Amino acid sequence: MDESRESVESPEPSAQAAPARPAIGALDPEKIAQVRRARDQIYAEISKVIIGQRDVVEQMLTAMLCRGHCLVVGVPGLAKTLMVRTVAQVLQLQFKRIQFTPDLMPSDIIGTDILEEDPATRQRAFKFLKGPIFANIVLADEINRTPPKTQAALLEAMQEYHVTAGGTTYELPLPFFVLATQNPIEQEGTYPLPEAQLDRFMFEILIGYPDEESEKQIARATTRDQEQPLRVVMGARAILQLQTIVRQMPVSEHVVTYATRLARASRPAESGDGALKFIKDWVSWGAGPRACQYLILGAKARAILDGRLNVSCEDVRAVAPAVLRHRIFTNFNADAEGVSVEDIVRRLLETVREPDERDYR
Repeated sequence: MDESRESVESPEPSAQAAPARPAIGALDPEKIAQVRRARDQIYAEISKVIIGQRDVVEQMLTAMLCRGHCLVVGVPGLAKTLMVRTVAQVLQLQFKRIQFTPDLMPSDIIGTDILEEDPATRQRAFKFLKGPIFANIVLADEINRTPPKTQAALLEAMQEYHVTAGGTTYELPLPFFVLATQNPIEQEGTYPLPEAQLDRFMFEILIGYPDEESEKQIARATTRDQEQPLRVVMGARAILQLQTIVRQMPVSEHVVTYATRLARASRPAESGDGALKFIKDWVSWGAGPRACQYLILGAKARAILDGRLNVSCEDVRAVAPAVLRHRIFTNFNADAEGVSVEDIVRRLLETVREPDERDYR
């Protein structure tokens, strides 16, 4: 067996079964180095099926280790479903896909009570039939095509990690990760997510078209009768252990200060006269405190996946676009001038300075 695979976690027969291997030691440098080797194996296995899109896979893994969820925006045909299913296979997690439609009801996601008769006693009793939300990885396809009531049922599960039906609370399997998709082109008949619900997603991931060489490889690989077998790299228990380690990872004061500055600088009214001019001119609402939390958590997870025990401001900058782009809302002036949220985030990263010794005198 490969060294890094065995040292992180041996594959499990099911997501709920206890592994034979001991838990990962908290903040053990050797274990963190093994995590990096396991990460490289994950990328290698996924690349057998998904060509390119390494940044997207990295952001998904980062959010998973932070116990966060992702909103993916991309046009149809970019293998979003295949990518998520492949990640679930490599991590040996249960995967469910929910196609969101205008007539979808909350019970279609959560589950419902059914009346069941015991064949021996002829007694009738209600039995809860679990819905597709009971999985480790849930793909909510085109979440903006279903009414707010159904959206809220999913978002409650994302926040609380349990659902309630018929007055009974049911715990969701852990780890629990939701990846919701939106089509940026066709917007007729959609129910856009409110700002407060958008804020529940850790990352907004943009998936673009592949470059020419990658598209050639996709055309060759998908038009022949040849399946690529995937190997399990780690299991559910290992992911839960890594989620704990992310929370235990220490962060220096200057990294926390930098993340806080980025979040606060995105708010047009936060600093009064000291607010950045382009923010006051183009932004109606900026990122809230949850953005600051996710900037730090994302930076920690990125460092761990890279096999490092130190978190830097560069880690914060790397996750900042995915954390901020759905938390900054432009005004009419920005729309009239053709300024996008991506432009504003890029300018924020260029403008907001890292803290130095002057800040601690």
